Amino acid sequence: MIRKKRTTLDDVATLAGVSAITVSRAIRHPEMVSEKVRAQVESAISELGYVPNPAARMLATGRSNMIGVVVPSVTNNVFSDVLRGIYEIAGIADFDIQLANTRYSPALEDKALRLFAAQKPAGLIVAGIDQSEVSRDILANIDCPVVQIMETGPDPAGFCIGLSHFDAAHAGTRHLIEQGYTRLGFLGARMDPRTQRRFAGFRAAAEEAGAYSEQRVVTTPEASSVTKGAALLADLLAQEPTVDAIFCNNDDLALGALFEAQRRRIRVPDQLGICGFNDLEMMAAAEPPITSVRTYRQDMGLRAMQTILSCVDNGPVTPTTIDLGYEVMARQSTARQRG
Repeated sequence: MIRKKRTTLDDVATLAGVSAITVSRAIRHPEMVSEKVRAQVESAISELGYVPNPAARMLATGRSNMIGVVVPSVTNNVFSDVLRGIYEIAGIADFDIQLANTRYSPALEDKALRLFAAQKPAGLIVAGIDQSEVSRDILANIDCPVVQIMETGPDPAGFCIGLSHFDAAHAGTRHLIEQGYTRLGFLGARMDPRTQRRFAGFRAAAEEAGAYSEQRVVTTPEASSVTKGAALLADLLAQEPTVDAIFCNNDDLALGALFEAQRRRIRVPDQLGICGFNDLEMMAAAEPPITSVRTYRQDMGLRAMQTILSCVDNGPVTPTTIDLGYEVMARQSTARQRG
């Protein structure tokens, strides 16, 4: 039996009347080519039945068509938004996503990065900037673009796309102070490095206004949840009932705190102001709507993928840091009536 010759990228380019590079760009970055060229390429792909060959790419480039993504959680809505951005680009690009969930464990992150390095990935997207020495060594020596997401910081391993959690929490706390609250509290869960930076931003702003007290800080190493937010507010009120506003290190805690305040007939925002962090959809849907510091998580995933694909198409470039910033979304939970 005569085996049919596999259709190549060059075959598609010849039929479409364009270069192989243009075909590659039309597949991975359709927005970068004209509608006419895109139509020509799509028609040629359909007529020839072209299917990308990952093995051929690996032989030609020394890399697989896989992009590794390392995140600490796949159940947290924050990382779900990041993954939505990643897969949005992956859906129109000729690359596969392999996901590693480290569950906030440095050892599991080391293991995942070792595995990815052995697979010769086209790129790596890694959440956070607080890797172990082992992981940092892997990222420094791996032969592919590396993008660290979720935050910015000194000495990244590659490209860095995110925000300053210190500055964002500082801005959220300043909002509470500007609304007239003077006895500020902080609720925190898990207390991972990003949460620690948010707490530092809260503390700095509160101390600047003379509104900080250790008695009004309640944290737990346990995972965050709405239920945990309610429990933490109960603990805070037990040790410092005069607190008049709380900054929560995420939106789960903020929503739980709102529910606990309502159970206790504490009027929000007049008796207690509440500010969350991340601005998940539920913040605007709550009653009253909850103020939160918005972060641009889906954009982080989108830009990380675009950065890697640009490096693959155009060759390595000097890594850069992109600060996507944040926005304090002021809502009714901090709209205190002054009189």
